[in-house]
Amino acid sequence: MESPQESNQNQPSFSENETPKPATDLENQRNQELEEVEVVFDYSKRAQWLRAAVLGANDGLLSTTSLIMGVGAVRKDPKTMILTGIAGSVGGACSMAIGEFVSVYSQFDTEMAQLKREIRSLSELEAKKTDLPSPLQAALASAIAFAVGAVIPLLGAVFVKDYVARVGVVMGLASLGLIGFGWLGAVLGRAPIVRSSLRVLVGGWLAMGITYGLTKAIGSSGL
Repeated sequence: MESPQESNQNQPSFSENETPKPATDLENQRNQELEEVEVVFDYSKRAQWLRAAVLGANDGLLSTTSLIMGVGAVRKDPKTMILTGIAGSVGGACSMAIGEFVSVYSQFDTEMAQLKREIRSLSELEAKKTDLPSPLQAALASAIAFAVGAVIPLLGAVFVKDYVARVGVVMGLASLGLIGFGWLGAVLGRAPIVRSSLRVLVGGWLAMGITYGLTKAIGSSGL
């Protein structure tokens, strides 16, 4: 048998100024920690969506500007340049939407199969299903982002009649857009802002220059 002294030693001791936390306080603290984790997770997912939208808009801006500049190298009339930009923006937006839909749907099927192996309850499976990415939402977001970026150079091509001024305005608007998208992408990705913006700008100039130069060379060859 344990002596009273040994029994007292086995019991948890508290100092005079220390009182045990009630169970409700511990539960509240645990719930608060879980909520903070969920907030961080939601912010992370939101940042990924925003960054993907910025990249889509940047793609729309650069692709449409390169098409306008390329066709403008051999055809100086504004109608041809504008129609080329519109066709490029529509085709690019559709391509982005279809590609994103197929990609996200494949991810959705993979994660659903994993959840079905791990979860037996139908109600819990339906609750988890709402957290998975939506293919339709991703496709729509990609198409809209691409179209938003494509509008920037089109505005310069539509409202400026003189060829030289039109090319300059398109280049200027595209450069401002590239800097803006580069800055926003750096902020969302927590990367160096100046370096990232310059990298996007120089890369865009290089793509537009190559497109313009090659199209000019091919057009001058008589093809």
